[in-house]
Amino acid sequence: MSFNDAFAQPSTHISAVPGQTFPFEYRSVAEPGQGQRWSTWPSVVKGSHGPLPRPEWVITSHAAIDTELGVLKTGKEADVHLIERAVPGGQTSLLAAKRYRDREHRNFHRDAGYLEGRTVRRSRDQRAMASRSRYGLQMLAGQWAAAEFAALADLYQRGVPVPYPVQLDGTEILMEFIGADRVAAPRLAEVRASRPELAEYFTQLSQAMEELAANGQAHGDLSAYNVLVHNGRIVMIDLPQVVDIVTNPNGMQFLQRDCANVCAWFAGRGIERDPDELLSILAGRAFGQF
Repeated sequence: MSFNDAFAQPSTHISAVPGQTFPFEYRSVAEPGQGQRWSTWPSVVKGSHGPLPRPEWVITSHAAIDTELGVLKTGKEADVHLIERAVPGGQTSLLAAKRYRDREHRNFHRDAGYLEGRTVRRSRDQRAMASRSRYGLQMLAGQWAAAEFAALADLYQRGVPVPYPVQLDGTEILMEFIGADRVAAPRLAEVRASRPELAEYFTQLSQAMEELAANGQAHGDLSAYNVLVHNGRIVMIDLPQVVDIVTNPNGMQFLQRDCANVCAWFAGRGIERDPDELLSILAGRAFGQF
């Protein structure tokens, strides 16, 4: 069903007094059809909307409908879907919906090292996540989603090239769709670029890594597969595991691995960069604030 099929504008007559009728025009809004839902914007909890000022394309109307358009990416912990949020006869926008999987299907295979240094309020929840009980896995999914949403909001405000986070609803993050004409921007690993273009991408990526480091953080899983290229600009994605370099005892190891991964990928394409030099720069930015 298309978005417009969900709406109609019929007319009818009502009786005001016995024996008299008057025309009455009204707008009838049907329930969303298959693959649609009412916008979840008004239903999310306080603090789960994106940072201010919001981009003009963010739709906050309660009358909007979300329409599923397909799957953009599948992963071990989450899938990313393409959503159109639209107001009848008005504004439309495309969103990427990242949905962390339910407890029967997800596989948080790398989370132990990333979660060091993070805490939750209730010790019961902390123990459940450590034991990987059914309840603990449910908590983990929510924690990963909340961690990524918080990281996106913070980094976006700092000017780091990441998608704008629209909202968090349980284990679903709605964020800016990076692409055009319903086609997602390619990953850096998929881009065919000249040497000057590759050198420019490295410069942009290293600057983004510096901004993260200046905030005391490392991406934690950075590679050419979680960097998009759109209109000549890089955009970092997949940020649930952002690592605090200071409080996480493995923080420097994650930072070193990010540097090694990035430099090795560019070196394989003729752009030689020293990972140790990059690590030194980032560490200086991270610890220079103390």
